[in-house]
Amino acid sequence: MSKIPAEKGPEFDIAVSSRVRLARNFADIPFSAKMSTKHQADLIKRMQEIMSGFTVYGKLMFADMNTLHPVDRISLMERHLISPELADSKENSGAFINENENVSIMVNEEDHLRVQSIFRGIQLEKAYKVCDEIDSLIAEKADYAFDDKYGYLTSCPTNIGTGMRASVMLHLPALVMTGYMKSILESCNKVGVTVRGIYGENSEAVGDMFQVSNQVTLGRKEEETIASIDGICKQIIDREKMLRLQLYKKNIYRFEDRIFRSYGILQNARILTSKESFKLLSDVRLGVSMGIINDIDIAALNEAMILSQPATLQKMSGKPLEQDERDIKRAELIRIKITN
Repeated sequence: MSKIPAEKGPEFDIAVSSRVRLARNFADIPFSAKMSTKHQADLIKRMQEIMSGFTVYGKLMFADMNTLHPVDRISLMERHLISPELADSKENSGAFINENENVSIMVNEEDHLRVQSIFRGIQLEKAYKVCDEIDSLIAEKADYAFDDKYGYLTSCPTNIGTGMRASVMLHLPALVMTGYMKSILESCNKVGVTVRGIYGENSEAVGDMFQVSNQVTLGRKEEETIASIDGICKQIIDREKMLRLQLYKKNIYRFEDRIFRSYGILQNARILTSKESFKLLSDVRLGVSMGIINDIDIAALNEAMILSQPATLQKMSGKPLEQDERDIKRAELIRIKITN
């Protein structure tokens, strides 16, 4: 498993990462609902040929879902390199992933291709530029299913048009603590923006982490969508910063007590469940971003959140682990990450 990038990016203390994803289908292959096993295999073979000479963002290795161990699949999902749907796929499918783990091309998911790029902080324009370059390369060697009126055709009608989803993962503990998260959700829905949990649709917002992304893909240019999500996320970030200061000033001792209690547990705990660790890491991350804790880097906390997830823990250990073993291993890993 490659090293997780330590670069931070703009607004890194609240904006954990930015992702752009393009949904594409080939014109000469039936859409996923009508694909045969041969169609799926042929698509994988064609994509392997197309990507074989592409090294702009490093060599892209193919992770075959047919041969990959279930733990490896889930670990890729935990690191946001593949979707939960692809991790659970029983069909011929896979993903091309580069060594830096900021580029992933899913094959035979809901659509023929899901091209995605991830960067730390708010860097949607940068992520889109990478996706657009890869998209153009593929388009030179294959015809996409495209309609002059509707744009790119996709398996789900909600993706027709640009086929693009632009999303930012935000850490919003103050909005959650104050109860204002509900009004944020309502406001976003009114302007065609969706707010989801850590793994996207139907997932839980653990560790006060939320994905903010566009709902509309038809009738809007890619640049307009990116500018819209960028602007909305910056408004949410400003609100989060204001509430953090209000909470701190309202009761400094109570605020710091919560953060240092969580820090103390992480420093000394010998057993930590996944859900508890996310909550505690969220508190400590809040303390670091506000300058209350000065001896931990936020990048180390981000890494701890990713590496301490169940499947990734087992992958690092090189063997299956029972739940109690995972909880012990998780506590050990986090102690190391926050003290080094």
